[in-house]
Amino acid sequence: MTSTGDGHAQPAGIYGPVEDWANDIDHVDPAYNRRAPEIWAELRAAGCPVAHTDRYGGMWAPLTHELVREVAYDTERFTSRAVVVSTSTILAEAPIGGAPPITSDPPFHQLARRLLLPPFAPKQIEPWEAEVRVLCRQLLDAIGEVVPGETVIDAAVQYAQDIPVVVIARMLGFPLEDSELFRGFVHDALESVNVEPAVREAGFQRLDAYIDGQIADHVTTPRDDLTSYLLDVELDGQKLSPEHVRGSVVLLLIAGIDTTWSAIGSSLWHLAHHPEDRRRLVAEPELMPTAIEEFLRAYAPVTMARLVTKDHDFHGCSMKTDDWVLLPFPAANRDPELFDRADEVVIDRAENRHAAFGLGIHRCLGSNLARLELRVAVEEFLARFPEFELADPDAVVWSTGQIRGPRRLPVRIG
Repeated sequence: MTSTGDGHAQPAGIYGPVEDWANDIDHVDPAYNRRAPEIWAELRAAGCPVAHTDRYGGMWAPLTHELVREVAYDTERFTSRAVVVSTSTILAEAPIGGAPPITSDPPFHQLARRLLLPPFAPKQIEPWEAEVRVLCRQLLDAIGEVVPGETVIDAAVQYAQDIPVVVIARMLGFPLEDSELFRGFVHDALESVNVEPAVREAGFQRLDAYIDGQIADHVTTPRDDLTSYLLDVELDGQKLSPEHVRGSVVLLLIAGIDTTWSAIGSSLWHLAHHPEDRRRLVAEPELMPTAIEEFLRAYAPVTMARLVTKDHDFHGCSMKTDDWVLLPFPAANRDPELFDRADEVVIDRAENRHAAFGLGIHRCLGSNLARLELRVAVEEFLARFPEFELADPDAVVWSTGQIRGPRRLPVRIG
């Protein structure tokens, strides 16, 4: 067992360390997320637009914006019935998948997605700003007194990771005191992917049992929240199946937490070792909207995955049925063919058509909420601590798997 940096033990993976990123890429190798932008740049420079590995039963990873976009939009040759690469046998079937709508293919996908659009519309999300701001200030208050130049805090564990946990719990109507359970579920679902299948299955059994309990409680005691909404809403004149309700709740709980805390943590990590950007944002707060979009571009947290539906040649790559294909949107955002100064963070970048929220039919439903949480979290941290720096760059612990962000982020308050 090894430590993940977030208090959860990581079972030993079944694969060894990577020695050749082009021919044996593994996004769960601890070195990957720590230096992912450098790995992408090295592979592109070496003339490798698509990396490969035999791990996980076979996996491909396109690294250019053009190729990532092509896979994302091709729903005929690439199915979404599973979107997290792992050692598990995938039992979910198309077109619904296990966590609709993100695991759904057309035409079911459009129907399932349409159900979730109303609660995540801008007019529904905007009122959350005041609550998120109060939450951020409470977390900063809980840090207590600081001694400038001496006090070290963990900006990930003590701040970033708590914000989406509380917000999603409140939206779903789940007990806030279960926040540590939610962190464990996120770890099991998104980081423990290279373990023995039985270990991974046990994690999902715990998650399903918890969700089923919460759903049963909502059936007995309905209230005004997302869980009750899913229980009441109809698809083609019928209530959603129990499996559909559970799958969508799992999606909202898991995806709504890790993606956002990773984006917040990565943004604070950048500001901690780029004092010129940090001081400029403090002095010119009107730059915050463009800065947030640039943080999303440069530190996009989300990599999705697809499964190959049939044997075919993909730009010289012999893809086989049920091979995995990673969709590293973060790599697409660093493509120098699309972005000028692609590997630089330019907080006043005027044109920024990034893919942080995905490409194609599965573009993130929660983008309005994620942007709000990220912006408010950065604003409030800077307002409280305008001066801070990395206490020890080597002490930063990055996640493993398809969501990239710091799990431990020790910063010294200036």
